[in-house]
Amino acid sequence: MLKIAFDPIYAHPLPKGHRFPMLKYELIPEQLLHEGLITKENLFSPGYVSEEVILWTHHKVYWEQLRDLTLSAKEERRTGFPLSPQLVKREMQIAQGTIDGCYFAREYGVAFNVAGGTHHSGSNWGEGFCLLNDQAIAANYLLNNRLAEFILIIDLDVHQGNGTAEIFENENRVFTFSMHGANNFPFRKEKSDLDIPLPDGINGNDYLELLFKMLPHIIQQQNPDFVFYLAGVDVLTTDKLGKLALTKEDCLIRDQFVFEQCIANHIPVQVSMGGGYSPEIKDIIEAHCNTYRIANQLYF
Repeated sequence: MLKIAFDPIYAHPLPKGHRFPMLKYELIPEQLLHEGLITKENLFSPGYVSEEVILWTHHKVYWEQLRDLTLSAKEERRTGFPLSPQLVKREMQIAQGTIDGCYFAREYGVAFNVAGGTHHSGSNWGEGFCLLNDQAIAANYLLNNRLAEFILIIDLDVHQGNGTAEIFENENRVFTFSMHGANNFPFRKEKSDLDIPLPDGINGNDYLELLFKMLPHIIQQQNPDFVFYLAGVDVLTTDKLGKLALTKEDCLIRDQFVFEQCIANHIPVQVSMGGGYSPEIKDIIEAHCNTYRIANQLYF
């Protein structure tokens, strides 16, 4: 069964000026329900990740400042959000949704979080609308509970997963792979285990050629027993922040290839949705829903 972490809190606590790009958290499940691809049985509402689990990934001082809303004005600006108790709870719920998704992925092969992909959050900072790094938290959860021995994080958002790279810089049980715009945010990059910086305007054929070449090699070389996939759709040519030139069809082929590699190698995969900032919300929703459609087709 296709299981999807979703709760209305994913969007509602956000300040008014941030609501447009976050509307997708409500509209994606609505579209999938409308199509009949899923029923309400496929959706689950996660609880809140515990402080103990958060501290396996994030520094204690940073977490306490976040929890108590005592970040400095500069640190708060770096997150991109005005802090609030509801916003912190939202991040805790998203992280728990990704953890829960790991169990469903182990059972069914794949599982989704409608939100997540908060890869700019490092061990002691928040940045770029990311306060807690959901996939890093979930990866450490798997390792600490001996539910995985070696993890591959595939980050195909247009922005480098700098927070994820920093968190796992000295962790030899996690391999971080990021394909991202070379000239895009964050302008100070961290070092992933493998970074592929992409030139502005790269088209789908060239992008996919790189992915087709690199991902099977990484899986063969690293032999992971769990995969986290960040399926950002800010690689679209319509995206106002992305600077790349992929079509929705290119994104669909990208997602299909990632899933096929996981299936062929019997690796469960948890998917967080990442970024998408096209001016037309329908472009964002369609591209994201394609990820669910192809997963449903391949796995179920």
